[in-house]
Amino acid sequence: MTHTVAKIGGTSMNDYAAIKNNIIFRGKKQSDMYHRAFVVSAYGGITDLLLEHKKSGEPGVYALFADAEEGNAWLYALNKVEQEMLGINKRLFSVVSQRKEADAFILNRLQDTRQCLTDLERLCQHGHFAMDVHLLTVREMLASLGEAHSAWNMAFLLKNEGLNSRYVDLTGWDAEKHLSLDERIKQEFEGIDLSKELPVVTGYAHCVDGLMAAFDRGYSEMTFSRLAVLTQADEAIIYKEYHLSSADPKIVGPGNAVPIGRTNYDVADQLANLGMEAIHPRAAKGLRRSGIPLRVMNTYEPDHHGTLITGDYVSETPRVEIIAGRENVYALEVFDQDMVGNSAEYCRKILSVIGRFKATIITVDTNANTITHYLAGNSKTIKRIQSTLEQDYPECELSLRKVSIVSAIGSDMKIPGILAKTVSALANSGISVLAMHQSMRQVDMQFVVDCEDYKRATKSLHKCMIEIHDHGPAICVAQTSTVAC
Repeated sequence: MTHTVAKIGGTSMNDYAAIKNNIIFRGKKQSDMYHRAFVVSAYGGITDLLLEHKKSGEPGVYALFADAEEGNAWLYALNKVEQEMLGINKRLFSVVSQRKEADAFILNRLQDTRQCLTDLERLCQHGHFAMDVHLLTVREMLASLGEAHSAWNMAFLLKNEGLNSRYVDLTGWDAEKHLSLDERIKQEFEGIDLSKELPVVTGYAHCVDGLMAAFDRGYSEMTFSRLAVLTQADEAIIYKEYHLSSADPKIVGPGNAVPIGRTNYDVADQLANLGMEAIHPRAAKGLRRSGIPLRVMNTYEPDHHGTLITGDYVSETPRVEIIAGRENVYALEVFDQDMVGNSAEYCRKILSVIGRFKATIITVDTNANTITHYLAGNSKTIKRIQSTLEQDYPECELSLRKVSIVSAIGSDMKIPGILAKTVSALANSGISVLAMHQSMRQVDMQFVVDCEDYKRATKSLHKCMIEIHDHGPAICVAQTSTVAC
């Protein structure tokens, strides 16, 4: 039989009843329970406490440990993580003996972490050792605690339900040797019989190059992708608490947003560029090259087919599939009369500065004497980039302003008059377009608008490009998987 590899997101992990009823056991006979592997994220909110809050930036254990001026604040933060983890265990395990076993597992990891960080802090007080050298390792170690906790718990819970589940620990906690990601996965999966066992795998995987250096908080998607590729899965599945929809239901209204149903990896890349990842682009690359389709499912609507993403899909009729965007984008404009005929040299130097500070480039405008980069990042980083460029180009005129970007995206948008239609819709809503971009690839159009116009622009484009069509349960109905999902 064939098999699937699925990833369960952190918000879904918080609802074990939904996982049990909507994913694990739904429509399954005892003989159909296997031929699946599950990669799990940490419970929702735990990684924020371990590292830093993903949206607000509020420091967690890592951020406090990295800030030497905060003293033992990291230790108090780790105690808070412990209480939160034990609270989750209390909600999940009603049988006292089972809860004690679950508590013992994570408490052992937490105690090892306390001891390790205390020893490292003491060691780096000596002049020959620098804390900065070890911080990425500390970040990875802390991140691994969340996935170890959730994966161990889920495997233990399913075993108590009568399944032959197996906890697969990719964190390298007690590993004696540093391995590549692929080697780590192969080593831990050696001997696992997918026809008789149900692996529950940590989303974090320790490897010699370090996943977080390249993917930071997106590491679980890379683990998920490589596992699907290495085990030659027939389908990869991501379970989220929402559908991959035509727009954010909170903006356009839940009755107006509709699941996409089908699209391709090119569209997924455009979404990732806007910070709205269906899957990390480099994780998608492995699935795409191996010809493995990706299905994005809503944990709470198990009867819906979800959205199937493949490499070769193109909509039969040219159309817009999704209106997406990003708020609080920084437009950094560099103007210099001497740029005429020499823009390539300016581009190289500006990109070098942006890369040094690790800001994300969403799109770029250029003309004869001006280059504008639209950047995502915190204000501190963006201002450092601006300051550096002002020093490097004292004769240039630099300007910085906050804007928003709204994008129409689809696998085929070769629609006659689409530019006029979209611009007219925005104008009729009283929205001024500050800049726009449309590539010859015809998979996206981007409109730069004032920050306060973001939601109105999203609603306007969604109404004129999506809502005018009666799409029903999905823009394109994806076929049901022929394998266990």
